[in-house]
Amino acid sequence: MNDKERFHAVMNFEPCDRVPYWEQGFWGGTVDRWYAEGMPRRHDVQGDPEYGDTVRGPATPIAPGDRICHDVRDNALLDKPSLRVPVELYLCPVFEEEVYEETDDQATLRDALGIVKQTPKARNSIPHFLSWPIEDRDDFERLAAERLNPDTLDRFPADWNAQVEMLNAYDGVVAIGGHPCGFFGAPRYLMGEVALLIGFLDKPELVRAIIDHLADLWATLYDRILSQVKVDCVHIWEDMSFKNGPLISPALFREFMLPAYRKVTDVVRSHDVDTILVDTDGDCRQLIPLFLEGGVTGIYPFEVQAGMDIAQIRESYPDLQILGGIDKKELATTRERIDAELDKRIPPMLAKGGYIPMADHQIPPDVPWENYLYYRKRIAEMAIAG
Repeated sequence: MNDKERFHAVMNFEPCDRVPYWEQGFWGGTVDRWYAEGMPRRHDVQGDPEYGDTVRGPATPIAPGDRICHDVRDNALLDKPSLRVPVELYLCPVFEEEVYEETDDQATLRDALGIVKQTPKARNSIPHFLSWPIEDRDDFERLAAERLNPDTLDRFPADWNAQVEMLNAYDGVVAIGGHPCGFFGAPRYLMGEVALLIGFLDKPELVRAIIDHLADLWATLYDRILSQVKVDCVHIWEDMSFKNGPLISPALFREFMLPAYRKVTDVVRSHDVDTILVDTDGDCRQLIPLFLEGGVTGIYPFEVQAGMDIAQIRESYPDLQILGGIDKKELATTRERIDAELDKRIPPMLAKGGYIPMADHQIPPDVPWENYLYYRKRIAEMAIAG
């Protein structure tokens, strides 16, 4: 079986030779550490990541220019990357980046998404956010007309026909969506997290207008893309939960987001795409029924530290596609503890199907290279035996 066939077999709970060998991603600092510890350097890292930057793994669709490391993939025997259809699905054009103030350690700038922030130059901690593109209805109307118009020609690459031919011939996974395409994820970037959360209550019409416009944007673009490209799955990026539960109530999700989910997933399904994955960190258990009602078929990465036990989730949702759920913190310990974690998580999940084993988020820099190789070797042994 090739990677595409294997992915569809697992997502459809069908027999296959093995599960996909996937990972969500790695910190830039992790890859640097692994080179220092002896990982063969044949390709280096595309995208020149800093310590805290994301280097994408096979589970996260890549577009031209994204940060990837073929050396990790080759040496850890991961599958070929998922390819993201290279159509701009968010701001087009993006904002012109501008630096307002700079010191030796940090810079105050406006980034391509229109967010003004103070950010450490080493990118080893989160930025301090100062302002966001949308504060009121006028901001939204202007941004929607100028940068969220589905008919902007520059959304599609100049070599679109060649891209279509290449993607349709690819024997790995082809995907659309992903960061920042989500109905909490993108509004958070437009308004800021605090303003968005308050806005559900004191600016509901503005929040609803933003979400509805994004649904129309993506429904239109996905319909155009899927009429030409054979896509294997759609990714929706939300990151809308934390350690103790979702950032909004199920009632707010139902009122504001569920209609948007249905609009987009209906379009996707009309083109025979039957795998729709949500990426949300934290404890999202209260939202799983709503994701399913909105047309979602799978979720990742199931963070263990937030109480996301994939065995319990599987019992409650036998048809849910599950990716992840292996405690990344255990990978920094000993082989014995890695064995215990994998023995606990993987065999019962493989027995029931619909599961891709991988860590519960990006691999952090405290994981030694030898530990990571051992963990991937054990997954391969279990995958073949399963």
